Amino acid sequence: MVPENFSVFPIGNKNDAYAQYFSGQSYLCPLTTERVFIGNVTFEPGCRNNWHIHHAKAGGGQILLCTAGRGWYQEWGKPAQELHPGDAVVIPAGVKHWHGAAKDSWFAHLAVEVPGEETGNEWLEPVDDEQYGKLD
Repeated sequence: MVPENFSVFPIGNKNDAYAQYFSGQSYLCPLTTERVFIGNVTFEPGCRNNWHIHHAKAGGGQILLCTAGRGWYQEWGKPAQELHPGDAVVIPAGVKHWHGAAKDSWFAHLAVEVPGEETGNEWLEPVDDEQYGKLD
């Protein structure tokens, strides 16, 4: 169960549409769908998404606004960075990355899709369990 008063945003429904790109259970609540998509994404402890890239001919990318719990963000070839409520992560188009909960904490962030031309996501391989397991 989600901790009581976990977030000011609704948890939404199980993220079945994207479940194949996640290790563990996530939930999605679209907050806006016009002009700029903003979704509240909630991760159960240990849940994370696969490596992925937000492509765009121009503009594009994603912004994460962390709202609850503790999580991780990592760009390919760089160390993972711990995330807490109030943290913001700007992810330019073309950057391979993943994000998700710490293994012992629920985590939520607002995912803001940055408008751009010819945008799309490329879902890649899961995050290595051994490497993830080494994160504190």
